[in-house]
Amino acid sequence: MKQVVFLAVFLLPLSLIGQIEERNGFFQYKRVFVETDKYGFDYLDRMEATYPNIPEGSVLRLELINDLGYYYHTRNLKKALSFIALGLKEARAKEDSYWEGHLMVSQGAILLRMEELEKAESVLNAAIAKIPESEAWLLYTNLGYVYERKGMLGEAFDFAAKTLQIGEKHGDLKAIAMAYSDMSNLFWKQGKFQTALDYGLKSLEIFEKRGLKDLDYDFTLHLVGQFLVDLDRPSDALPYFQRSILLGEQYGFYNNLSDTYIALSNLECGMGDFPAATQSGLEALRYAELLENEFMILRSYLSLGKSNNASGDFVQAAGFLETGLARIKPDFGDKFYLSVAYEALSEAYEGSGDFEESLSASRKADLYRKDVFTAEAEARIALLQTHMNVAQKENTIKLQESELGKQRILMVLYLTLAIVLVILLFILYRVFLRKRKYSHLLEKKNEENEFLLKEIHHRVKNNLETISSLLSLQIGSIDNPELQRILEETCTRVQSMGMIHLRLYKEDNLKEVEMKEFFESLGRFILDTFDAEGRIAFGTQMHPLKLDVDTAIPIGLIVNELISNSLKYAFPKKGAGQITVSLYEKSGNLFLEVADNGIGIPENSSSQGTGFGSELIKLLTRQLDGKMTLVTASGTAFSFEFLLNKAA
Repeated sequence: MKQVVFLAVFLLPLSLIGQIEERNGFFQYKRVFVETDKYGFDYLDRMEATYPNIPEGSVLRLELINDLGYYYHTRNLKKALSFIALGLKEARAKEDSYWEGHLMVSQGAILLRMEELEKAESVLNAAIAKIPESEAWLLYTNLGYVYERKGMLGEAFDFAAKTLQIGEKHGDLKAIAMAYSDMSNLFWKQGKFQTALDYGLKSLEIFEKRGLKDLDYDFTLHLVGQFLVDLDRPSDALPYFQRSILLGEQYGFYNNLSDTYIALSNLECGMGDFPAATQSGLEALRYAELLENEFMILRSYLSLGKSNNASGDFVQAAGFLETGLARIKPDFGDKFYLSVAYEALSEAYEGSGDFEESLSASRKADLYRKDVFTAEAEARIALLQTHMNVAQKENTIKLQESELGKQRILMVLYLTLAIVLVILLFILYRVFLRKRKYSHLLEKKNEENEFLLKEIHHRVKNNLETISSLLSLQIGSIDNPELQRILEETCTRVQSMGMIHLRLYKEDNLKEVEMKEFFESLGRFILDTFDAEGRIAFGTQMHPLKLDVDTAIPIGLIVNELISNSLKYAFPKKGAGQITVSLYEKSGNLFLEVADNGIGIPENSSSQGTGFGSELIKLLTRQLDGKMTLVTASGTAFSFEFLLNKAA
């Protein structure tokens, strides 16, 4: 829901307007990155200068404060949080739950980037009840980020899927683009680089269709560049990084700038341009320091450490990595990057000959990966052990015994796992055999049921044909013309129902009738019954459409009555003409039209026949919860609208 907010001119000096523009004597706030992206780096300064002049508790003020808090988190997290605290105080004083919910979403996004994962999750969950479904995608996006940072990628993917569902349901391109961007990032963390690239490019396509270059479009440019680096396509990645940097500098997205320079440092390091890699790492650190985000600070120092490791300056690398690890709090939550940082620090210590510290850092890296006894870690520790044998011979025997103990533990662990795996495979095989047997029984039962259902349709069709034949014999023995006509009409109605059961019997689908072919067969039958094939043209104007039998029979009877009435009354004196039937589905409803180009229904005309056919049509229309419209210009046309779910 987009809220449009107006404010009288006299409330704001023109110099403080910022992103507010005058319209017909009132000011309207054009939401940044929602209605426009036509402004420069100072847009937050302008908004910050504007909001104090707006009355406290007004919707315009709350909207401005929320946007200030949300977008200041790209430059200064503490300042962003202070704006949100102010907005929440005013929204709660006004008892405005709508804006309280939106401000809580912004608060959760800021706490997430301050590494307060538990607080962020709690705030976001509390906001769910306050946000309309159509606007809840940003809430679910940030909840997905919380779980991603915790390493719970499956739960994170669930929230990305929920964001996509909301976007598709409400036609929100931003939500759809965000969902694909988040999914691409999750695939990348799983090592599925090509799938990540496919989703990232799809996200960029939707962002560009939306036509607004914002924070999340900028971040997705960075992601796509990173995916291309991991796919060993550095020359393709570079333009995406360059575009991301231009946008980040235009709007002051410090977090994205830090991210992109880190990725650029990795790219340059891989290409052997170590001075450029170091310079990019320093740029990443500069923006991380401006943002005061310890997560970005650690990653910036990590990129500097890795580039110096690659260039052989291990002492400098160790210095960068030690500084980065010292800058984070003890409860820093992202163990993935902690493991990467300690792994790089171990490499730096090893390169500088400090093997004892290298071993200690390697063990910390393995601990954070929660998988101490991987084959890779074991090989790494064995290599470090060899170096330490040269540097410190007195510890050789003790360390070797430690390694042998680990090997024995591993052997016992592997043997236990193998036994458990064999038992599980045996159980799964037994379950598979039972399910396959049960599946075969179900298939056989289904085949029997289908045969029985087909036989029922066949017998119903035969019984209806028998009734029709009996009626035909009875007609031949009756002298009363009026009674003959009534029996003939009854015969055509019975034959109409019989034709539906004939189609169900002959076709593979025992539950649905293809209506276009049915109408064509019904029309030919009725024309033949009235001996009108040579003078009346019958046709359908519709695409093939299948309906269930409970809907098809009433509609078939309605069409039967209307075609019969047209042949009886619309073309007097054996005149020529045309009858057309159409049926189509739109927006959950069925639309039926039966039209002829005959003489029409004269005004004030007396009713003809018994009136039973008209009553039958009304009854069947009510049965399908429909309504009928009659048009008599240029012939006669009966239009019907039925509720499809009611009909089904």
